[in-house]
Amino acid sequence: MTQSLPTYFISHGGGPWPWLDDWRQMLHGLELSLQDMPRQIGTKPKAVLMISGHWEEDAFAVMSSPRPPMVYDYFGFPDYTYDIVYPAPGDPALAQRVADLIAAAGLPTRLDPNRGFDHGTFAPLAVMYPQADVPVIQVALKGNLDPAEHLKLGRALAPLRQEGILIVGSGFSFHNLRLMGPQGAAPSAAFDNWLQETIVGAAPAAREAGLLAWSKAPAARLAHPREEHLIPLMVAVGAAHDDKATCVYHENTVFGAITASSFRFDAAA
Repeated sequence: MTQSLPTYFISHGGGPWPWLDDWRQMLHGLELSLQDMPRQIGTKPKAVLMISGHWEEDAFAVMSSPRPPMVYDYFGFPDYTYDIVYPAPGDPALAQRVADLIAAAGLPTRLDPNRGFDHGTFAPLAVMYPQADVPVIQVALKGNLDPAEHLKLGRALAPLRQEGILIVGSGFSFHNLRLMGPQGAAPSAAFDNWLQETIVGAAPAAREAGLLAWSKAPAARLAHPREEHLIPLMVAVGAAHDDKATCVYHENTVFGAITASSFRFDAAA
Protein backbone atom coordinates (compact mmCIF):
# COMPACT_ATOMS: atom_id res chain seq x y z
CA MET A 1 0.00 0.00 0.00
CA THR A 2 1.24 3.48 -0.89
CA GLN A 3 1.76 5.79 2.08
CA SER A 4 -1.20 8.01 2.84
CA LEU A 5 -0.50 11.41 1.35
CA PRO A 6 -1.43 14.62 3.16
CA THR A 7 -4.18 16.87 1.91
CA TYR A 8 -3.84 20.63 1.49
CA PHE A 9 -5.79 23.82 1.30
CA ILE A 10 -3.67 26.47 -0.41
CA SER A 11 -4.10 30.15 -0.96
CA HIS A 12 -3.19 30.16 -4.63
CA GLY A 13 -2.33 33.81 -5.29
CA GLY A 14 -3.87 35.92 -8.04
CA GLY A 15 -4.09 35.42 -11.78
CA PRO A 16 -0.89 34.35 -13.57
CA TRP A 17 1.32 35.60 -10.74
CA PRO A 18 4.31 33.23 -11.21
CA TRP A 19 4.89 34.86 -14.62
CA LEU A 20 4.80 38.44 -13.26
CA ASP A 21 7.99 39.63 -11.56
CA ASP A 22 6.33 42.21 -9.29
CA TRP A 23 3.62 39.76 -8.21
CA ARG A 24 6.22 37.07 -7.52
CA GLN A 25 8.08 39.51 -5.31
CA MET A 26 4.87 40.33 -3.43
CA LEU A 27 3.98 36.63 -3.11
CA HIS A 28 7.49 35.41 -2.34
CA GLY A 29 6.36 33.73 0.87
CA LEU A 30 3.63 31.88 -0.99
CA GLU A 31 6.12 30.82 -3.66
CA LEU A 32 8.47 29.41 -1.03
CA SER A 33 5.63 27.50 0.62
CA LEU A 34 4.54 25.96 -2.68
CA GLN A 35 8.10 25.05 -3.59
CA ASP A 36 8.40 23.27 -0.24
CA MET A 37 5.33 21.11 -0.70
CA PRO A 38 7.09 18.30 -2.63
CA ARG A 39 9.58 18.02 0.24
CA GLN A 40 6.77 17.89 2.78
CA ILE A 41 4.97 15.20 0.81
CA GLY A 42 8.14 13.13 0.62
CA THR A 43 7.32 11.29 -2.59
CA LYS A 44 6.18 12.24 -6.06
CA PRO A 45 2.42 11.72 -6.28
CA LYS A 46 0.97 9.48 -8.94
CA ALA A 47 -1.33 12.39 -9.76
CA VAL A 48 -2.68 15.62 -8.31
CA LEU A 49 -6.40 16.15 -7.82
CA MET A 50 -7.19 19.85 -7.60
CA ILE A 51 -10.42 21.42 -6.41
CA SER A 52 -10.16 24.99 -7.63
CA GLY A 53 -12.30 27.93 -6.61
CA HIS A 54 -12.43 28.84 -10.30
CA TRP A 55 -14.56 25.96 -11.56
CA GLU A 56 -18.20 25.53 -10.63
CA GLU A 57 -20.85 23.29 -12.19
CA ASP A 58 -24.28 21.95 -11.26
CA ALA A 59 -22.62 18.66 -10.33
CA PHE A 60 -19.17 17.56 -9.18
CA ALA A 61 -17.80 17.35 -12.70
CA VAL A 62 -14.46 15.57 -13.18
CA MET A 63 -11.92 16.63 -15.80
CA SER A 64 -11.32 13.61 -18.03
CA SER A 65 -9.23 14.87 -20.95
CA PRO A 66 -5.90 13.08 -21.48
CA ARG A 67 -4.44 16.46 -22.56
CA PRO A 68 -6.30 19.22 -20.73
CA PRO A 69 -6.31 22.62 -22.46
CA MET A 70 -5.76 25.94 -20.71
CA VAL A 71 -8.43 28.25 -19.27
CA TYR A 72 -7.25 31.87 -19.03
CA ASP A 73 -9.82 32.97 -16.49
CA TYR A 74 -8.31 36.37 -15.69
CA PHE A 75 -8.46 39.80 -17.25
CA GLY A 76 -6.20 42.79 -17.80
CA PHE A 77 -2.84 41.03 -17.65
CA PRO A 78 -0.02 41.25 -20.26
CA ASP A 79 -0.67 39.55 -23.58
CA TYR A 80 1.97 36.88 -23.00
CA THR A 81 0.09 35.56 -19.99
CA TYR A 82 -2.62 34.33 -22.38
CA ASP A 83 -0.07 32.08 -24.08
CA ILE A 84 0.99 30.27 -20.89
CA VAL A 85 0.90 26.50 -21.19
CA TYR A 86 1.20 24.11 -18.27
CA PRO A 87 1.57 20.85 -20.21
CA ALA A 88 0.83 18.32 -17.46
CA PRO A 89 -1.10 15.30 -18.75
CA GLY A 90 -4.57 14.41 -17.58
CA ASP A 91 -5.53 10.93 -16.39
CA PRO A 92 -8.81 9.58 -17.82
CA ALA A 93 -8.60 6.37 -15.78
CA LEU A 94 -8.20 8.34 -12.56
CA ALA A 95 -11.05 10.62 -13.63
CA GLN A 96 -13.32 7.59 -13.91
CA ARG A 97 -12.15 6.31 -10.51
CA VAL A 98 -12.90 9.72 -8.97
CA ALA A 99 -16.33 9.87 -10.58
CA ASP A 100 -17.10 6.38 -9.28
CA LEU A 101 -16.13 7.37 -5.73
CA ILE A 102 -18.27 10.50 -5.89
CA ALA A 103 -21.25 8.62 -7.28
CA ALA A 104 -20.88 5.90 -4.62
CA ALA A 105 -21.24 8.63 -1.99
CA GLY A 106 -24.60 9.59 -3.47
CA LEU A 107 -23.37 12.87 -4.94
CA PRO A 108 -24.13 14.08 -8.47
CA THR A 109 -21.19 13.81 -10.86
CA ARG A 110 -20.21 13.51 -14.50
CA LEU A 111 -17.06 13.41 -16.59
CA ASP A 112 -16.07 16.54 -18.50
CA PRO A 113 -13.77 15.80 -21.47
CA ASN A 114 -13.39 19.47 -22.45
CA ARG A 115 -12.46 21.33 -19.28
CA GLY A 116 -8.92 22.69 -19.01
CA PHE A 117 -6.63 23.94 -16.25
CA ASP A 118 -7.70 27.26 -14.72
CA HIS A 119 -5.25 29.51 -12.91
CA GLY A 120 -6.26 28.11 -9.53
CA THR A 121 -4.61 24.93 -10.78
CA PHE A 122 -1.85 25.85 -13.20
CA ALA A 123 -0.40 28.82 -11.29
CA PRO A 124 0.43 26.96 -8.04
CA LEU A 125 1.37 23.77 -9.87
CA ALA A 126 3.85 25.64 -12.04
CA VAL A 127 5.67 26.45 -8.80
CA MET A 128 5.19 23.06 -7.13
CA TYR A 129 5.96 20.86 -10.14
CA PRO A 130 7.55 23.12 -12.78
CA GLN A 131 8.44 20.15 -14.99
CA ALA A 132 4.71 19.39 -15.37
CA ASP A 133 5.57 15.72 -15.03
CA VAL A 134 2.75 14.75 -12.65
CA PRO A 135 -0.72 14.01 -14.11
CA VAL A 136 -3.40 16.45 -12.98
CA ILE A 137 -7.18 16.38 -12.89
CA GLN A 138 -9.68 18.84 -11.46
CA VAL A 139 -13.02 18.32 -9.76
CA ALA A 140 -15.55 21.14 -10.02
CA LEU A 141 -17.19 22.75 -7.06
CA LYS A 142 -20.94 22.29 -6.98
CA GLY A 143 -22.44 25.69 -7.66
CA ASN A 144 -24.60 25.75 -4.54
CA LEU A 145 -21.34 25.99 -2.52
CA ASP A 146 -22.90 24.02 0.31
CA PRO A 147 -20.26 23.31 2.98
CA ALA A 148 -21.81 19.98 4.01
CA GLU A 149 -21.84 18.62 0.46
CA HIS A 150 -18.23 19.62 -0.06
CA LEU A 151 -17.14 18.02 3.21
CA LYS A 152 -18.94 14.89 1.96
CA LEU A 153 -17.09 15.18 -1.34
CA GLY A 154 -13.81 15.23 0.57
CA ARG A 155 -14.76 12.14 2.52
CA ALA A 156 -15.64 10.38 -0.74
CA LEU A 157 -12.22 11.23 -2.19
CA ALA A 158 -10.25 10.23 0.91
CA PRO A 159 -9.37 6.67 -0.30
CA LEU A 160 -7.29 8.24 -3.06
CA ARG A 161 -4.76 9.32 -0.45
CA GLN A 162 -3.72 5.67 -0.04
CA GLU A 163 -3.44 5.37 -3.83
CA GLY A 164 -0.73 8.00 -4.22
CA ILE A 165 -3.06 10.84 -5.21
CA LEU A 166 -2.41 14.30 -3.77
CA ILE A 167 -5.66 16.14 -2.97
CA VAL A 168 -5.35 19.93 -2.99
CA GLY A 169 -8.09 22.45 -2.35
CA SER A 170 -7.03 25.61 -4.15
CA GLY A 171 -8.64 28.89 -3.16
CA PHE A 172 -7.71 31.83 -0.97
CA SER A 173 -8.24 32.30 2.75
CA PHE A 174 -9.37 35.89 2.07
CA HIS A 175 -11.11 36.76 -1.19
CA ASN A 176 -12.72 40.15 -1.40
CA LEU A 177 -11.34 41.94 -4.44
CA ARG A 178 -12.78 45.27 -3.26
CA LEU A 179 -10.74 45.09 -0.06
CA MET A 180 -7.38 43.98 -1.47
CA GLY A 181 -5.41 46.72 0.22
CA PRO A 182 -5.17 48.52 3.58
CA GLN A 183 -8.94 48.42 4.03
CA GLY A 184 -8.75 44.63 4.06
CA ALA A 185 -6.13 44.41 6.81
CA ALA A 186 -8.51 44.16 9.76
CA PRO A 187 -11.13 41.81 8.28
CA SER A 188 -8.52 39.48 6.77
CA ALA A 189 -6.68 39.28 10.10
CA ALA A 190 -9.90 38.66 12.05
CA PHE A 191 -11.05 35.90 9.71
CA ASP A 192 -7.59 34.36 9.60
CA ASN A 193 -7.46 34.25 13.40
CA TRP A 194 -10.73 32.32 13.32
CA LEU A 195 -9.32 29.96 10.69
CA GLN A 196 -6.25 29.27 12.80
CA GLU A 197 -8.39 28.49 15.84
CA THR A 198 -10.87 26.38 13.87
CA ILE A 199 -8.49 24.51 11.57
CA VAL A 200 -5.33 24.13 13.66
CA GLY A 201 -6.59 24.60 17.19
CA ALA A 202 -9.78 22.54 17.25
CA ALA A 203 -10.38 18.79 17.37
CA PRO A 204 -11.53 17.26 14.06
CA ALA A 205 -15.24 17.11 14.99
CA ALA A 206 -15.20 20.70 16.17
CA ARG A 207 -13.25 21.67 13.05
CA GLU A 208 -16.00 20.39 10.78
CA ALA A 209 -18.72 21.93 12.92
CA GLY A 210 -16.96 25.27 12.75
CA LEU A 211 -16.67 25.10 8.97
CA LEU A 212 -20.34 24.27 8.60
CA ALA A 213 -21.07 27.53 10.41
CA TRP A 214 -18.24 29.51 8.80
CA SER A 215 -20.48 32.45 7.86
CA LYS A 216 -20.85 33.28 11.57
CA ALA A 217 -17.10 33.72 11.97
CA PRO A 218 -15.64 37.19 12.62
CA ALA A 219 -15.62 39.27 9.40
CA ALA A 220 -16.79 36.21 7.47
CA ARG A 221 -18.72 38.02 4.76
CA LEU A 222 -16.08 40.71 4.46
CA ALA A 223 -13.50 37.98 3.91
CA HIS A 224 -15.72 36.04 1.50
CA PRO A 225 -18.64 37.99 0.02
CA ARG A 226 -19.06 34.86 -2.07
CA GLU A 227 -17.40 31.73 -0.72
CA GLU A 228 -16.10 29.91 -3.80
CA HIS A 229 -12.49 30.49 -2.68
CA LEU A 230 -13.19 29.09 0.79
CA ILE A 231 -15.18 25.98 -0.18
CA PRO A 232 -12.11 24.05 -1.44
CA LEU A 233 -11.06 24.04 2.23
CA MET A 234 -14.14 21.95 3.01
CA VAL A 235 -13.02 19.31 0.53
CA ALA A 236 -9.51 19.16 1.98
CA VAL A 237 -10.91 18.87 5.52
CA GLY A 238 -13.37 16.16 4.49
CA ALA A 239 -10.57 14.14 2.93
CA ALA A 240 -8.41 14.66 6.01
CA HIS A 241 -10.73 12.76 8.38
CA ASP A 242 -9.10 13.00 11.83
CA ASP A 243 -5.68 14.17 10.63
CA LYS A 244 -4.07 17.08 12.39
CA ALA A 245 -3.69 20.42 10.67
CA THR A 246 -0.59 22.55 10.30
CA CYS A 247 -0.40 26.07 8.94
CA VAL A 248 2.22 25.89 6.17
CA TYR A 249 1.94 29.44 4.85
CA HIS A 250 1.00 32.60 6.71
CA GLU A 251 1.75 36.25 6.09
CA ASN A 252 0.05 39.59 6.48
CA THR A 253 1.58 41.57 3.63
CA VAL A 254 -0.28 40.20 0.59
CA PHE A 255 -1.32 43.17 -1.56
CA GLY A 256 0.33 45.27 1.12
CA ALA A 257 -1.88 44.39 4.07
CA ILE A 258 -3.88 41.19 3.57
CA THR A 259 -3.43 38.20 5.88
CA ALA A 260 -3.47 34.85 4.08
CA SER A 261 -2.80 31.24 5.06
CA SER A 262 -2.53 27.69 3.73
CA PHE A 263 -2.93 24.43 5.63
CA ARG A 264 -1.71 20.83 5.47
CA PHE A 265 -3.59 17.90 6.96
CA ASP A 266 -1.45 14.91 7.87
CA ALA A 267 -1.67 12.08 10.38
CA ALA A 268 1.98 12.76 11.28
CA ALA A 269 1.52 16.49 11.73
